[in-house]
Amino acid sequence: MKLVQAIIKPLKMDEVKDSLNQIGIGGLTVTEVKGIGRQSGTAEMFVSARAGGGLPKVCLEIAVEDGKVERVIEAIRSAGRTDKVGDGKIFVYDIVDAVRIRTGERGKDSI
Repeated sequence: MKLVQAIIKPLKMDEVKDSLNQIGIGGLTVTEVKGIGRQSGTAEMFVSARAGGGLPKVCLEIAVEDGKVERVIEAIRSAGRTDKVGDGKIFVYDIVDAVRIRTGERGKDSI
């Protein structure tokens, strides 16, 4: 099992969610975050990011079986990109175990 974490622009959230739904991914965690990346934009953008604690982004976390990771990455990339600086990043982490609190199911059965 893997945890796919994506940091994207807020304006792309609905498109990314729809793209994930099209490949059968309905469960995800969404968090509003702020980030300061290595992007080299205008001086105004840099000052704005520093003054406000970062640029607004959305963090998506999706637990998936290993065989679905590449499809999830491609769904996020294709729907989330604007071809401009600051489109975001995707990270993939190993999940050692997962437990559904209500039923006690473990592993891939819990996701």
